[in-house]
Amino acid sequence: MASATLRRRLHHGDVDGRRYEKYDTTGGSETESLSEPLLGSSCRRDEFSEDRTLEEIWDEEQKRQQVHWTLIFSQLIVQWAQWIANIVFGSGSLVGRFLPLHAFSRVGTGGRLLPSTLSPLQEERLKNLQRRLEVPFDGSRTEHQDALRQLWRLAYPHRELPPLKSELWKEMGWQGTDPSTDFRGGGFISLENLIFFAKTYPESFQRLLHKQDGTRSEWEYPFAVAGINISFMLAQMLDLQSGQPSSVAGIRFLGFLEEEETAFDDLYCLAFQMMDAQWLAKRASYMEFNDVLKSTRTQLELELAIEDISNIRDLPSFTLLGR
Repeated sequence: MASATLRRRLHHGDVDGRRYEKYDTTGGSETESLSEPLLGSSCRRDEFSEDRTLEEIWDEEQKRQQVHWTLIFSQLIVQWAQWIANIVFGSGSLVGRFLPLHAFSRVGTGGRLLPSTLSPLQEERLKNLQRRLEVPFDGSRTEHQDALRQLWRLAYPHRELPPLKSELWKEMGWQGTDPSTDFRGGGFISLENLIFFAKTYPESFQRLLHKQDGTRSEWEYPFAVAGINISFMLAQMLDLQSGQPSSVAGIRFLGFLEEEETAFDDLYCLAFQMMDAQWLAKRASYMEFNDVLKSTRTQLELELAIEDISNIRDLPSFTLLGR
C-alpha cells in the first residue's frame, strides 16, 4: 500500500456516540496524550479464503444464526421480566419495575440512588477494585512489561515472544509497534482484564482474538484496543470511580462483588463476548464499533436490572461466554 494512503482513527472518549476523527498518513507517529481509551485503526482483512467449500460456508452461517438467536433469546428474557414487573409494580421507573425495594435506602439529590449499607466484604472488595482502576499503565515498570509478555504467551503459546516494540504486536490488535501507547485512560486494569480473559475463558478468548465466529467484516475492530475500550466502558457503566456506586447497574454489581471477588473481570469477559455477538448480528464494520459498544452497554444494563440474579453466571447472555 502506498505511503500516502490515509488512515482513519476513531477516538472513543465515551459511549454516548460522540466521535472525534483524525486523518494522518500511514506510518506517521502520534504522540498526543488522551485521557480516555482510543480505538485503534489497525484492521484485519477477512480471514476466510475466496475458495471456501460449501460446507465451510454453511458452518459459518449456522454459527452466525446461533449468535443471532442467542441474542434475541436474551433480549426476550429481559422484555419478559419487564412485562412481569409492570404487572407486579405497576407503572414506574425502570428501577421500581426491576429491582426489589429493599435494595435501596432512599433517593439522593439529583435522583441518584443510594444503596443500603455495604457489608465489610463488599466495602473491602470495592476499595480494592477502585485502587486497581487508579493504576495507569507504565511501560517503564518491569511488572507491567512482564504482564504484556504474559498476555502474548497466553494468546500465542506456540510462537516466539517478540520484543516489547515490534510489528508483531499489531497482529493482536494493538495500534502500533508499541502496545504501551494504547492504554491511555484504560489503565493497567485493562491489561489485567485481557490476561484474566485469556486464562479463565481460553476458548472464548482465542475465538475472539482470531475472529473465528461468523462471517467477519473486511474492516474488523482491533482486538486488544477494543478490550481497553470495554474496560473503560464498564468502569463508567458501573459508576466505579465515584465513592460508592449509585447507578442501577453499579448497585447490582455490588451484590455480585460480595459473591465473587473477580466479578468485574468476569463481567468484562462477558461484555467482550456480547460485543462480538452484537458485532456479528449487526454485520458491523470498524466505523460502527462505537454504536456496537453502546448497544452492548444498553443490553448489559437491562440484564443487570433483572431481579433475582445473584451472580454473573445467571445473566441471560452468559451462555454466549460458556458455549
